[in-house]
Amino acid sequence: MLLLLLLQVRLQRVDQQAGLLPERVTAERRVVFVCVENAARSLMAEAIFNAEPPAGWAAGSAGTRPAAQPNPRTERFLREIGLELPPHPPQELTASGLDAANLIVTMGCLDDASCPANLRRRELRDWKLPDPRILDDDGFRAVRDEIRRRIRELARELRAGPDSPRAGPTT
Repeated sequence: MLLLLLLQVRLQRVDQQAGLLPERVTAERRVVFVCVENAARSLMAEAIFNAEPPAGWAAGSAGTRPAAQPNPRTERFLREIGLELPPHPPQELTASGLDAANLIVTMGCLDDASCPANLRRRELRDWKLPDPRILDDDGFRAVRDEIRRRIRELARELRAGPDSPRAGPTT
C-alpha cells in the first residue's frame, strides 16, 4: 500500500514537472495537444478532453511558439459549452513534455516554420484544423465544435482497449 502511495506521489511530481497536466491529475497515460501558440485549438482540446477523460487518461497542451496569453475568444467559446480554460497560460512544448506523452495530437501546425524537427520524427496525429485566430466568431465556433467531435471519437478509441491508441490519423 505504501509503495502504491509513493508511486502515485512520484507520478504526480513528474506530471507537474512536465508542466502539461493539472496538479490533481495522476493518470497513467497522457495525450498532449500541440499547436503553434497554445492559445486556442490546443487549449480547447485540453479542456474538452479533461472534462470527461477516458479512465487512466489525462490531457495537456503546449505550443511550439506559445503566445503571451490565450486568445480571448477561446475562453468565451469554451464557456458557451460549459467549460473553463485550463489553469495554465500558453506554455512551450518541451522535450520532457513530449517524452511524457503516450499520444501527441497536433492541431494542423506541422509546417516547417513552426514545427520543431524532433516533433516530425515522433509518432503523432495531425488533425489539420484551421487556426481560429484568423476566423470570424462562427468559424471559431466551428473549429471548437470539430475539436469536440474529434475528442469524442478519440475518447471512444482510448476506452476501447489497452493497446489504444494506434498510430494513424483521426478524422
